[in-house]
Amino acid sequence: MMDIISSFKEKVRGKNLSVVLPEGRDERIIRAARRLKDEDIAQPIVLGKPEQVEAAIEKASALSCESKSGGNLDGIRTINPKKSDKLDVYAEIYSRRRDGISVAVARHIVVKPMFYAGMMVACGDADTTVGGVASATATVIQAGVLTIGLIPGIKTPSSCFLMVIPNFLGEKDKPFIYADCAININPTAEQLADIALASAASARRILGAEPRVALLSFSTKGSASSPGVDKVKEALKIARAREPELAIDGEFQADAAIVPRVAAKKVKDESTVAGKANVIIFPDLNSGNIAYKLTQYTADARAIGPFLQGFAKPITDLSRGASVDDIISAVILTLVQLV
Repeated sequence: MMDIISSFKEKVRGKNLSVVLPEGRDERIIRAARRLKDEDIAQPIVLGKPEQVEAAIEKASALSCESKSGGNLDGIRTINPKKSDKLDVYAEIYSRRRDGISVAVARHIVVKPMFYAGMMVACGDADTTVGGVASATATVIQAGVLTIGLIPGIKTPSSCFLMVIPNFLGEKDKPFIYADCAININPTAEQLADIALASAASARRILGAEPRVALLSFSTKGSASSPGVDKVKEALKIARAREPELAIDGEFQADAAIVPRVAAKKVKDESTVAGKANVIIFPDLNSGNIAYKLTQYTADARAIGPFLQGFAKPITDLSRGASVDDIISAVILTLVQLV
């Protein structure tokens, strides 16, 4: 049976979608770009100063004899933002969109590779951007917010993981969306609602299925009380008011959200989500980060991500420890949201 990444790869293969890789100074990006091109997964665009890109190519070439990832950029587009003929165009567009920013100041901003990549996507010159192997998550998010922007109505950038559990209650390779496990430490009720709605959109794009969103807590439908439980209840009200047709419910303990027999005992009201959730929203970063790592290692699950969400166009932040395979998987998962 084809695994989920392979199935997504087949969906994007040959679609001629482009991905900007802003960190051309890293040899992993060189090797990933080569494979993306050779396997017809995407048209990579590598950003960087020529001397930095050349140094990365040399390092990648030295490693290519030990790896199936090549060490050259033959036939792959490279851009030095500082010398690009689009720099002034992007600076003018950025200046118009950001009140109080002069074109001169905008030029200093958009020449930075992460911002230049965002402007390429915002202006339709590329389909997406994937970065973070040599940049802080905060930089990737800031560049995305200031260039691509957020989905109308969403004010909180967040992240999600695609978790694939090999055997879940007899179901093979069961996928879930987990959020937020990487960015928002202690979201307010309004921010939690943003995370839930953005995660629902991610589920539609990544899973190709209608989301059933569960807001988690240590309480199930009033079985306990605390300010934290109240926050989850308020987030549910806000999310339902904003998207009345969305299947979203809570507050649930984790077992009541995903195990039908437990939901039948604990949830007395009719619910389209209880016991059937495929989108799991954690009340804070502590619980989300702990849960995804426990799931990954105790259930031998694949944890793919984190993916940024809430943005007007899909973009992804990579771990600084990402392997070439990780980069390629992230590109595939980002591109599949566009097909």
